[in-house]
Amino acid sequence: MTAGTPISRVWPAPATGPLADPELAALYGRTTRPHLRVNFVASADGAVSLDGYSAGLSGEPDKRVFGLLRMLCDGLVVAAGTLRHEGYRAVRLDETRRAWRREHGLTEYPTLIVVSASLDLDPAQAAFADAPIRPLVLTRAAADPPPGLTDVADLVRCGQDRVDLSAGLAELRRRGLGQLLCEGGPYLFGALTAADLVDELCLTVAPLLAGAGPGRITAGDGSAPRQLPLRHVLAAEDGVLMLRYARDPGEPASAGSAPAA
Repeated sequence: MTAGTPISRVWPAPATGPLADPELAALYGRTTRPHLRVNFVASADGAVSLDGYSAGLSGEPDKRVFGLLRMLCDGLVVAAGTLRHEGYRAVRLDETRRAWRREHGLTEYPTLIVVSASLDLDPAQAAFADAPIRPLVLTRAAADPPPGLTDVADLVRCGQDRVDLSAGLAELRRRGLGQLLCEGGPYLFGALTAADLVDELCLTVAPLLAGAGPGRITAGDGSAPRQLPLRHVLAAEDGVLMLRYARDPGEPASAGSAPAA
């Protein structure tokens, strides 16, 4: 049964009723080739946060899809600043979602992947200390880890003076982490866009105006526009919209690189 606020597809081919979790999972799905999906929530006027945090924009429908996207991925990518600011805990799933992963030949939990040029990370943070699968940290060659970090995470060095995201993603895929979900933050999203590494954007639009002040879901140096066709629109009864944009299946991602926060 579908719990909470009903979610229905409104485009294309509107669904005849609320979507259960298996139907939602099938709509988003996994691809047959390496894929980087980015997931964000924003206000109707484009704000990335409310009172400084993304949680103020997120409701039950968004959290439901948020959990399903984590279920579908091999690795969960997040910038160090977002990990610290949002207080990430260990990436864990409920038994139903773990069972789905086992049935599809996946590990019970996705691997947490933190992008950090400075290695300003706390090994005692629950995201590391309580992780059910040892996290990975994408960093640059010259960065020095704080005491204890290598006890709870593996460092993947890619790039000399900056994190080479293209090389980092290639290494993740070499390790079998082909289906990646990025949860931000804005500077990491901007760097991935500049490197033309983003295959998909899942954007939840909250039905409110945040007003002036908060930033956008993307930040950093400017880059060329990228075409990303709309694939579906979901709507919840509380006015939340969930949009999915993705590359054409046959379009390859660029092998470019860019700095990361």
